[in-house]
Amino acid sequence: MEAVVALSYGAPLAVGLAAVGPGIGLGLMTAAFFNSSARQPEIQGKLFIPYIITLGAVELLGLFGFVSFFLIFSKATA
Repeated sequence: MEAVVALSYGAPLAVGLAAVGPGIGLGLMTAAFFNSSARQPEIQGKLFIPYIITLGAVELLGLFGFVSFFLIFSKATA
């Protein structure tokens, strides 16, 4: 019973913490992309595709945290 209570508090906390890292990463990466595009507009075309691919990879980290919440919480309540 105590394990279920601990997981009911810990699992949402884990999702929140899993969202913080990608959120900070996306913000820093977007700021760096726009700074570099503003300083050298001719390089924007070469940076755009790697920027979008990396955005997807960083976003996956947040999704992994979200999915792990459901996996852990469903095993705890079953």
